[in-house]
Parts: sequence; structure tokens; C-alpha cells
Amino acid sequence: QVQLVESGGGLVQPGGSLRLSCAASGFTINIYAMGWYRQAPGKERELVARISTTGEGTNYADSVKGRFTISRDNAKPTIYLQMNTLKPEDTAVYYCHATTGGRNPYVYWGQGTQVTVSS
Repeated sequence: QVQLVESGGGLVQPGGSLRLSCAASGFTINIYAMGWYRQAPGKERELVARISTTGEGTNYADSVKGRFTISRDNAKPTIYLQMNTLKPEDTAVYYCHATTGGRNPYVYWGQGTQVTVSS
């Protein structure tokens, strides 16, 4: 059974940090590009960061560049999102995503974890 299970969300003050984790099971993570998306109330889901199969390539949304870092450990297998200098506008449900890419990709989503940035 394929599963992506996120953890690490919560309530944090502006300027604070959180580290999200996404534990994968039921598929071979090594051949999947992984990523984090988020969805705030009333807004569309947006890409936050993604990482290549080997971890050598990463991409970030402009709004999080310099503050967020995505990483992966294929041996565990888990991906992470280190979030620093959090802002209220980072408040959203954060989703883990996996895709093989290509013409007919396999795509998996986690159930999401809530991140709330508020004083």
C-alpha cells in the first residue's frame, strides 16, 4: 500500500522555524521526484519546493527562496522541508508529493499537515 505520511506541522510564531517530514512506503522512492505543495484557505494548491530523485536538483517558489530547504534521504525513505523565518503568509496545509514524471506518471499525495504562523 502506497503511503506518504507528513508530520512536523503546528503553530509557530512569525520568525520561527519548523521542519516537516514525509515518510514514504509502498513504492520505490528512488525513482520519484519529490516535492512539497501547500494550500491556504481560499487559494489554489501551489508548489513550494521539489527535489530530484538523487537530491542534486532542487527548485523553490520565489516566495520561499532563501528561507526553506528541501532534502531527502532515500535510505529512510523520507523527505524533509526545513522552514525558517516563517511568515503569516506561509500558513497553509502542506502536502507531500511524489511523481515519476514523464508521459504517464505515477503520482502520489500525502494527506497534508497544517502549518499556522501566528503571534
